[in-house]
Amino acid sequence: MHMIGKLEPGNFADFIQTIMVSPVETVKPTDLLQYALKRIIKKNIGCVVVVEGNTPVGIVTERDISRNIAKSTKGLRTQVRRVMSSPLIVVTQNTPIDKAVYLMLKHGVRRLPVIEKEELIGLVSERDLLRWVLQISYEPQIPIEIKQILARRAEAKIRGKP
Repeated sequence: MHMIGKLEPGNFADFIQTIMVSPVETVKPTDLLQYALKRIIKKNIGCVVVVEGNTPVGIVTERDISRNIAKSTKGLRTQVRRVMSSPLIVVTQNTPIDKAVYLMLKHGVRRLPVIEKEELIGLVSERDLLRWVLQISYEPQIPIEIKQILARRAEAKIRGKP
């Protein structure tokens, strides 16, 4: 795993803990893609994090699964470990949000697992960052339409739907 060290806060006072999603859907490296895809569809999410114990070792996205189906005769009977993206670029809950954006752009990734003491505690996606940008762009006068979108997201998070 590549992990950033202790960083001084960037230009913003917000940290990953304010926007991360938790808990995170996970699978094991030995699970089949069929199982991973069922989890993705059931939870209406874009990825699952691959863990050994509670340590993240990879990530599998809908795109990864689609590509494997298109090129492999085994398709969904392939083990997750053969398709997962690894090593992971990870952050901690105390990482400034602007540093997370920088890491996503630098490494060309759309999701960052959030870890504490090598264990998975959350996930941040481009969509989470976009919602944060919308919120800070309009503060303190957030238009009602944006408030409604943000409120629906908060309610879905409470119900356990990302």
